[in-house]
Amino acid sequence: MSFKIIEKAIIKYLIQEANSEDLNTLSDWIQTPENQIIFEDYVKTYYKINLAMSNPDVNKIKGNLLQQINKDKNKTRKLIIRKNVIKYAAAAVLVGVLATSYFFKDKFFNNSIEDPTPTIVDTKTIVPGTDKATLTLGDGSIVVLEKGNTYQGQNANSNGEEIVYEASKQRPTEIVYNYLTIPRGGEYYVVLSDGTRVWLNSETQLKYPESFIEGETREVELVYGEAYFDVSPSTEHKGSNFKVFNKSQEVEVLGTEFNIKAYRDEVNIYTTLVEGKVVVDNGISKQNLIPNQQSNLNLEKNSIKVAVVDVEEEISWKNGVFSFKGKSLKNIMRVVSRWYDVDVIFLDKKLEELKFKGVLGKNQSIEEILSIMKSSTISDYKIEGKTIILK
Repeated sequence: MSFKIIEKAIIKYLIQEANSEDLNTLSDWIQTPENQIIFEDYVKTYYKINLAMSNPDVNKIKGNLLQQINKDKNKTRKLIIRKNVIKYAAAAVLVGVLATSYFFKDKFFNNSIEDPTPTIVDTKTIVPGTDKATLTLGDGSIVVLEKGNTYQGQNANSNGEEIVYEASKQRPTEIVYNYLTIPRGGEYYVVLSDGTRVWLNSETQLKYPESFIEGETREVELVYGEAYFDVSPSTEHKGSNFKVFNKSQEVEVLGTEFNIKAYRDEVNIYTTLVEGKVVVDNGISKQNLIPNQQSNLNLEKNSIKVAVVDVEEEISWKNGVFSFKGKSLKNIMRVVSRWYDVDVIFLDKKLEELKFKGVLGKNQSIEEILSIMKSSTISDYKIEGKTIILK
C-alpha cells in the first residue's frame, strides 16, 4: 500500500477526521513493530509542534491503541477503534482544537467583547489546498494530476494524489527530464525512480529525470518553492551521491532527510536537516549541516548562516499543519496565501511585523483562521472574492 495513503490516515486520525476506511487501514498497518515506531514518531511530532505544552505520554497512547486493535478482530473492530482509541490521543487532538480555539502571541488571551462581524463578500472560492499538480513530460506534453484522475506513463503512474516512477530495466542512453509543478492551493507527493520520496508544497516546481543513470550522480533541481526529501541512500545505488540544485545553491547528500525552502518571493533559502548529512554550497562557501541545523542563504548578501532550529516546526507543513513560533504576520499570511490561493492586503503596515505563536490545521476554513487572528491582534478583516484585507 502507498505510504502516502498511510500517512494521510495517520494525520486524519490525529486531527479527528478519520473515517471508518481510514481507521481500518491504520489498524491493519500498525500491526508490525516498525510501523508502530513510525506512528509513534508522528504522535511525537504533533506534540512537539503544540504551543509549549507538556511532553506527550507517547507510550501510553501507542499502548492503548495497540491494545484496542488487538482486542477485537471481528467486523465491529473499526467501530470500537473509532469510539475508544481517539480518547487516548486526546492531547494530540488538542493540536487541532487549539488551532481553532486560540492564536497565541505570548500567552492565552482573555475573553473580550466581540468586535462587529467582519465583511465577507464571498468565500465560496476560497478552500484549503488539495493534491494537484501539472506534469510536463520530456516531449513537452502536459498532464494534469488531481484527485479522481489517473495517469499511466511508460515508467510512471499516478492515482491522482501521488506519482510513482519505476527504475528503468534498461540503462538509458540519455537523461529525459520531467517537471512537476504545484500551483498555489496544491501539494503533491512523488517517488523518484531511485526510490527517493519527495513531498512538494504549494507553489513549487521540481525538475528530475524519468530515470537516473546507474552509478552516476543523481541530480534534481528545485526550481522554486519548498520540498521535503527522503533520499534513497547511495549504498543502494553503487555509491552514487544525490544532489539538489537551484539557481543559488547546491545541496549534496548521501542518504538523508531534509527540507529546502526556496520561494521566488523571498530573499532567503532555508535548508533544514532532519537526519543524515548534507553539504550546502553557494559557490563561495560550503557549510556542513548536522541534524537539527538549518542553513540560511541570504540571496542579497550571498552569505550562509547556520543555526539550530526546531525541526518539527520547520517541516510541520508536510504533516498536515502549519506551526508558527514567533513568526511575523507577514510571513504567516504568505504561507496562508499560497495554501488557500488568495491575495492578502495589509491596510495597516504595522501589522506585518507582529510576532505570533500558533498552530493552524491545513484543513481549516479561511474564516476560522481569520477569526483566530481577530481574537488576538487584527481589529477586523474583509474578504472580497479571493482577496483578504487585514485592518
